[in-house]
Amino acid sequence: MEIKYKKSSGNLTVYVYGELDECSASKAKDILDKLIMDNLSSSHVVFDLSGLSFMDSTGIGLLIGRYKKLKQFNVPSYISGASVSTEKVIELAGLYKIMPKY
Repeated sequence: MEIKYKKSSGNLTVYVYGELDECSASKAKDILDKLIMDNLSSSHVVFDLSGLSFMDSTGIGLLIGRYKKLKQFNVPSYISGASVSTEKVIELAGLYKIMPKY
């Protein structure tokens, strides 16, 4: 699992690569929480999942947690680039209802 980011025009885009599962969630949480806290002035945050090869329910929980953290600071969050298999997990979990597609 690898996480990269790009700031552009007041927006933060977070790129997630590899697998987002129970083994990688703790490391991802630490990285994402630091990114969020360092970029609270962003007008919105987009989680680009185009580099994600696998995500399970732990990954869904991780994204929901980051959504809640951003919501505390009134920063909207979005999801983009999910593969077909990742999108199925996202849709089944109802994640697009709180983090729309970007």
